[in-house]
Amino acid sequence: MERINRQVVLANRPHGPLDATTTEIRDVAVAPLEEGQALVAVRYLSIDATIRTWMDDAPGYLPPIGIGEMIRSGGAGEVIESRSDRYAVGDLVSGLTGWQEYVVADEGFGAMSPVPSGVDLPTAMNVLGSTGITAYIGLNDIGHISEGDVVVISAAAGATGMTAGQLAKAKGAALVVGIAGGPEKCALLVNEYGYDAAIDYKNESVTKRLKELCPSGVDLYFDNVGGEILNAVLANLAMNARIVLCGAVSGYNATEFPLGPSNYFALIIQRASMQGFLVLDHLAKWPEIQAELAAMIAAGTLKSREYIVEGIDHAVDGLSDLLTGKNIGKVLVKVS
Repeated sequence: MERINRQVVLANRPHGPLDATTTEIRDVAVAPLEEGQALVAVRYLSIDATIRTWMDDAPGYLPPIGIGEMIRSGGAGEVIESRSDRYAVGDLVSGLTGWQEYVVADEGFGAMSPVPSGVDLPTAMNVLGSTGITAYIGLNDIGHISEGDVVVISAAAGATGMTAGQLAKAKGAALVVGIAGGPEKCALLVNEYGYDAAIDYKNESVTKRLKELCPSGVDLYFDNVGGEILNAVLANLAMNARIVLCGAVSGYNATEFPLGPSNYFALIIQRASMQGFLVLDHLAKWPEIQAELAAMIAAGTLKSREYIVEGIDHAVDGLSDLLTGKNIGKVLVKVS
């Protein structure tokens, strides 16, 4: 019997926030497997802010998604057919799936990876996936976190921020401050995820609270949002501070190109550095990092939380929720 694969494709390039016209559903037949291939039923899609940047017709580290092309993303699922020695029926795997119900896995470049034994798929897509590894690389390889650092993390109630805060505490940071929107998120960071303090950017002055909480300045800032919050942190840097640029979600729905930070002169005064990074540049280290993070999960020293949207039809809603800050934790779409 022929299988039908439902895919979500880009129908129109968004101008500002996403809406019902941004994507559409396309049904295509699943082709028979060739030797060395396996068919994976996608169970979860990883919803990441960078997907929004791929929807624009602008240069980036990956090409824009073309009109009529499937939305690019990571995902995880179960092998249901196989003509490959690499994959057995019943294996749980993760990799680049795109927004679709089925994906063909092969044995070459970009082959899908096995999900660690005993780890459920949501956790594998969150802390043990690109999200957790991004937090680890940003803090350690780019931010060079040291014991005693004062660390500030924006979008702290998002998946990367939650993990980064816990890792910073585990690395011996003297103070970890999260920036998030709303009292519920801020309370959660302090009460459940080990943050020492949280700043509610929707109801408090970030600049004022940073000076109160970090009177000697910020040693390490993990930036997920850019914009005004980046400017506020630049105004309160410690000597030799490091700023890690992970994302700029505050500008992803902007209709005009956002202005650069006006406080950048603080980098000179404080002899500070500001560096962007892509986790894809560190693929060789992923297995080693995943093993360390898995050990922390097993020991109960690293927690995860998922915000799950039901149904591939609502994948674009999950992305919209992420961009508008509706989520707490890692946004996933449960496909089936």
